[in-house]
Amino acid sequence: MSSDGVNTGRRRFLTAATSVVGVAGAVGIAVPFVGSWNPSAKAKAAGAPVKADISKLEPGQMVVVEWRGKPVYVVHRTEAQLASLDLLTGELKDPESLVSSQPDYIEGAARALRPEMLVVEGLCTHLGCAPKFRPEVGAADLGGDAWLGGFFCPCHGSKFDLSGRVYAGVPASTNLVVPPYSYETESVLVIGVDTEAA
Repeated sequence: MSSDGVNTGRRRFLTAATSVVGVAGAVGIAVPFVGSWNPSAKAKAAGAPVKADISKLEPGQMVVVEWRGKPVYVVHRTEAQLASLDLLTGELKDPESLVSSQPDYIEGAARALRPEMLVVEGLCTHLGCAPKFRPEVGAADLGGDAWLGGFFCPCHGSKFDLSGRVYAGVPASTNLVVPPYSYETESVLVIGVDTEAA
């Protein structure tokens, strides 16, 4: 009779111990599994707005900021570059940006909230190559005196002016995309937040 008592106690102990180990194992598997349902920090950051300090960006210079895995070109245009924008209307496919993708609050030849600061996605609208910033006026390889500065896509030869407007007669069909953006302060640009929501 005493051996049955020992075996019963032993069975209860083994059952309880096995149950505890089983529950611990289930929790050990469930925690990472449930955690995998939450978006990663990288995924959260991919859609998040990006801030850029543009206080040191001199006239005539460009900086590239990454937003949603895309390059965004921020160009501080000079007075001469701004003055040249209206001279190109006859050379462009969509000078008024009627077809191109840009927020409603962006209008005019400058295509910018502040005329001197151009903000465009650095992806050619033909096949997505990254156009090179070519601000020099009169570049022989880009048309000589007809070239007033802008962007040149080396993949298939598309050209854009210093507002990201596409030239006629090149493979790209639309102007460079203007992403949603706003200014947090005079020197901090926020890409990914519309000026109307800021």
